[in-house]
Amino acid sequence: MYLADYHTHSRISPDAGTSMKDMAAAAVAAGLDEVCFTDHVEPVQFGDVRLRETDYDWDALRREFDEAQEAWGGQIQLRLGIELGDALWNFDWCDRMLAKAPDLDFIIGSIHMLSERYRGDDLYYFDPKDEREAHLGIADYLGQVQKMAEWGRFTVLGHLTLPLRYLNENRGFHLTFDGFEEQVDTILRTLIGNGCGMELNTNRGNQPLPGADILRRYLRLGGEIITLGSDAHAPRHLGCAIPERQALLRDCGFTQFCTFERQKAVWHKL
Repeated sequence: MYLADYHTHSRISPDAGTSMKDMAAAAVAAGLDEVCFTDHVEPVQFGDVRLRETDYDWDALRREFDEAQEAWGGQIQLRLGIELGDALWNFDWCDRMLAKAPDLDFIIGSIHMLSERYRGDDLYYFDPKDEREAHLGIADYLGQVQKMAEWGRFTVLGHLTLPLRYLNENRGFHLTFDGFEEQVDTILRTLIGNGCGMELNTNRGNQPLPGADILRRYLRLGGEIITLGSDAHAPRHLGCAIPERQALLRDCGFTQFCTFERQKAVWHKL
């Protein structure tokens, strides 16, 4: 079994605090074969809707990766990626930053923020009073994801069912994406048409994002490109539930998953 974690964060992300070098050491200790660092790159200020006024610091990202590669590259395959979040708030800025980026192996496209209708609230803070309000928020979120999918300048879409992480785990709901099949299928078709894939986010061992129902629909619609990532923001979560989620993919009918080199898929049997 090839163990690759393709969604990890280091201290280059504003919500994580461990160096890539130390994350790589933890990945080796956890028995992983490959890790891709996917630190946050966003056109807005962290935790805010104010647009960035400066360029992204690619040099800091590259230095951090080079230190990890020098220390641990002989023991584990390390890849350099980013999580490009909420790009629709300023697609032009994102296009400019990607033009200046180093050779990236992998890009996760993701949505964390609701639309202007919700003042751009981060899903973490979305606190509906009942299921009706929660469903309205999910519909808004999927509208944002659709715009991201149409833009399509990323390798895979990250954690498609992200609202469920916060609504169920933090707010005490017991929600699914039932009732949103049409919106989800439109997103999946858009991704496939643009040559983008989808991430199975292990959610640090909690509810997988997405679950089996959407994974099976993605496969039926012709989706093939899929990666696995823990969303680790600390060493203890590296590789969390990757073997279990490989088993989930097999149960859903997948026979292989992807890692990436210079955004070209490398296939691994499940």
